[in-house]
Amino acid sequence: MKARPILLKSQEITAVLEGRKIQLRRILKAKQGGDCPAEMWVDQLALKDVIEWREQEDQWFGLMGYRTLALANCPFGKVGDHLWVRETWAGVNLYGEIALAYKADSEVIRVVENESFQGEDGLINYDDPRLEKYSFAAWADDLLDGKEGSWKPPVQMPRWASRILLEITNVRIERLNEISEADCVKEGIGSALLRDCKKPKFIEQWEQIHGPDTWSQNPWVWVIDFRVVEGGES
Repeated sequence: MKARPILLKSQEITAVLEGRKIQLRRILKAKQGGDCPAEMWVDQLALKDVIEWREQEDQWFGLMGYRTLALANCPFGKVGDHLWVRETWAGVNLYGEIALAYKADSEVIRVVENESFQGEDGLINYDDPRLEKYSFAAWADDLLDGKEGSWKPPVQMPRWASRILLEITNVRIERLNEISEADCVKEGIGSALLRDCKKPKFIEQWEQIHGPDTWSQNPWVWVIDFRVVEGGES
């Protein structure tokens, strides 16, 4: 089992924490397959001719009939692997204690609650080298109110600051436009009890995150099902 980082936007974080989101999609990046001529691989254009993807021993093959046009390895891992979530965050001062604040839901967690930072006396070890390059000067309430301090982007979140851990339960590849209404619910859009069409809301959220026209381009995407191991309601 391996653990890899994954970056989630605030609306995705909220849906995971509320137990609504148990699936995610990310655009697939592939490399040229053995049966794909070089002139056919300009900017991965051969991907439009791929009819299906098949997996064998963690290697994915993009096929057109018996021809392998593309190859891909899932950058998120395989079933059973873990994903530790990176999100917008900041180090803060919580009434004299060092703590971590998370922008998606304004939660503040004392660092001492992480047992790996505790000394033999159960108090925080301020000499822990993981803390050296981070500032905890801004007051938590002032940061949340926008009065002082600044948020750090998800890409700067170290493993120890992550509060959400996911376990992969299934991996597949499909065209983005093939998402079903049931999978829109798994993506955190609406509820299975509601009869309204959820796909337009998914398209809107997708393009907010991944950019305009990405839906109309209909790329191949990784579809990752997961369960929450740490954090959230699950």
